[in-house]
Amino acid sequence: MGYRLVPLLLCVVVLGACGKEIGDACITGTDCSPNGDRLCDPASIGGYCTILGCDYTTCPDEAACIRFFTGNFENKTCDPAKTADACRAPNATDCCSLDELCAIEGATGEIKGHCVARSSEIRYCMRTCDSDSDCRDNYECRDLAKMKTHGGEPVLAPGSVVDERSPKFCAAAP
Repeated sequence: MGYRLVPLLLCVVVLGACGKEIGDACITGTDCSPNGDRLCDPASIGGYCTILGCDYTTCPDEAACIRFFTGNFENKTCDPAKTADACRAPNATDCCSLDELCAIEGATGEIKGHCVARSSEIRYCMRTCDSDSDCRDNYECRDLAKMKTHGGEPVLAPGSVVDERSPKFCAAAP
């Protein structure tokens, strides 16, 4: 009978070493992945398994690449819905300079954002969600309105704009 338990125990050990998904609680990076390809953000409530420096196609299926901007920006306003082509047109308005991005964070109206320095951007893979119930306790599912108020926005394919159809993500509730 004891020899039958050996395969079961082996499966438990192997599955326990697989690591966690993006957005799971953690204390150290090895809690997230024994391979070192994920890290633990200990500054988040209960820790947050993530991948740093992502792009719109590099996060696992359960996650989306989300950018945040460090610092506080009260720079000129811009229109996040404008494409780069529209901003290259003569006499274009509501556009940022080449070393800036138009962030929805801190938006003052439905379509207004603020120009922020590209160098202030930091990107994380974050768990996607449809509602607050998809997130851990003390976390919220950030839709477009919450992104504008609390920060963060998805990194989308070139030419795409952040809108109501953009991925929502789990982040610490303020």
